[in-house]
Amino acid sequence: MSRLTQSMILFLLGGAVLRITMLSTTYLNYVKPGFRPFLIAAGAVVFVLGVIGVIQEWRGAAGPDHAADSSNHHEGHDHGHAPRVAWLLVLPVFAIFLISPPALGAFSAKSEEATAQMPVAALDAYSALPAGKVTEMTLGEFIGRAWGDSSMSLTGRQVKLTGFVVKSVKKKDRWYVARIQIACCAADGIALKVAVLGQAMPEEDSWVEVIGTWREPKSGKTPVGMVAPELDAVSVAKIPAPVEPYE
Repeated sequence: MSRLTQSMILFLLGGAVLRITMLSTTYLNYVKPGFRPFLIAAGAVVFVLGVIGVIQEWRGAAGPDHAADSSNHHEGHDHGHAPRVAWLLVLPVFAIFLISPPALGAFSAKSEEATAQMPVAALDAYSALPAGKVTEMTLGEFIGRAWGDSSMSLTGRQVKLTGFVVKSVKKKDRWYVARIQIACCAADGIALKVAVLGQAMPEEDSWVEVIGTWREPKSGKTPVGMVAPELDAVSVAKIPAPVEPYE
């Protein structure tokens, strides 16, 4: 692989990162919003290095060293595998510009059918919810209140949850409103799910707002293991997918 080709790869890779962070919100499909400045900085450095390399090659700034490198490349092929690996850097560019992988959705949540993970920040210290009012909250907070709040603050209170639709694999008539929670990026995502009762399931992977009331366990005790809490729904409304898909 020539130095010009290497520089072009850096140019394209840096440009791809800058495109998804500065010209769109696509980066939110992969990382949390707080990583945007770091992605912009990294993309700018790679982009500038690529531009400098291209300019140097076009101007022949490398001079004799460049000619010597070219000669060595043709004389021996001992380093054949190393240059080929560099072509893998092009794959993210193709993925971003041609495929643009979407945020994790129903397929990822289904793979964790047996669990409804306790949110990272679940605490036994929640404020009381107002009576006679629908309270909007994240799935993480709802699960935390359902299974980690000794004051049972969800009892008799209507809440609004937002997420995508996931069909249950094990129970025929059950579906979940779900969302992926990430700590830094999509690679560490876990599925948060709440079972929706009393309403027909919309199209899988569509985004919905669900209003309903927490159904307390019949035993009055928190189930053993990671179990999705249940919501007696009074309404389910389809909504556009949010710009920021993760919790």
